[in-house]
Amino acid sequence: MPAFPYSVSHEVPLFLAPMAGVSESPFRRLCRRFGADVVVTEFLSAEGIRRENEATLSKLRFGPDERPIGVQIFGGEPGPMGEAAALVTDVFQPEFIDINFGCPVKKVVRRNGGSGCLKDLGLVQEVIKAVVRSTHLPVTCKIRSGWNEEMRDPVTIGLRCQDAGVGAIALHPRTRTQMYSGAARWEEIAKLVEALDIPVIGNGDIKTAEDAYRMHRETGCAGVMIARGSFGQPWIFDQTRALLAGKPLPPPPPVAIRFDTALQHARMVQEYEIDPVGAALEFRKHLGWYVKGLPGSAELRKRLHQVNSFDEVEGIFSDYLAMGTHGDLPDDEHQLDVELLEAGHA
Repeated sequence: MPAFPYSVSHEVPLFLAPMAGVSESPFRRLCRRFGADVVVTEFLSAEGIRRENEATLSKLRFGPDERPIGVQIFGGEPGPMGEAAALVTDVFQPEFIDINFGCPVKKVVRRNGGSGCLKDLGLVQEVIKAVVRSTHLPVTCKIRSGWNEEMRDPVTIGLRCQDAGVGAIALHPRTRTQMYSGAARWEEIAKLVEALDIPVIGNGDIKTAEDAYRMHRETGCAGVMIARGSFGQPWIFDQTRALLAGKPLPPPPPVAIRFDTALQHARMVQEYEIDPVGAALEFRKHLGWYVKGLPGSAELRKRLHQVNSFDEVEGIFSDYLAMGTHGDLPDDEHQLDVELLEAGHA
């Protein structure tokens, strides 16, 4: 299997995908604790970086416990992309720089950023070469299978990226026009693995650890990148690692441990963000993900989506546990969960 251009701790590394508004430093740190081998920042505008936009640069902050980390940048002009890569290299010094050729969002692609670049593979190569020239760090990229069905050709895209100098490539096997509809064609990941000499990272439609394990087994990908499957269940990385090691699937944590993980995440956000009220409002989405699938979760989500401070969250969780409405624990374990949460040791 081809080697990654940066150090990884396992033969098949597990990646936290770059996701806008989700892959922020607190969540990256949490996922590293739960077994993610590599994390990547949310995608950041090359223009914002090179102009030293305060909001953009604030998203480049990361701690030593997040390494190895890649900074993902996007843009449709080689010059500014190279300048952004140079600044990131000199000031922030991540393990690698990743280029986003996959984002399907309209406001990004209308300027040829993200998957918009895939309409012009010559431009893709020029962007990669500009970034490679501007940094001594490894350069990787994330792609989709093409702009639309007529231009769907992930192998050709991957070969062009490899020829331009990337050291690893992640494929989400949907086209831009598909957005997130339909099914990701994992067989395209397998074809890319066969065609390239560099590591291929599989991504798309991973909701459970079993999905991640199955993707690796079916495609032979060198690494697995987990996106939405990590929402509200960062332990998916530890679960996947167990399966890859030939061990039984660890059960999901009991409810109080799940709640305590959410509270740990909330405290990390509280310490990281400058605006406590804005941070609490933004964190509501995470709270909804942490309680998904629990008995009475609709009412629980309703309460959590109304919080205006992190202090309210612990009380809501304690009320839920005290009601004993969750069905995954016997009564004695439920009581232990309540005691652990109240003592802050869960």
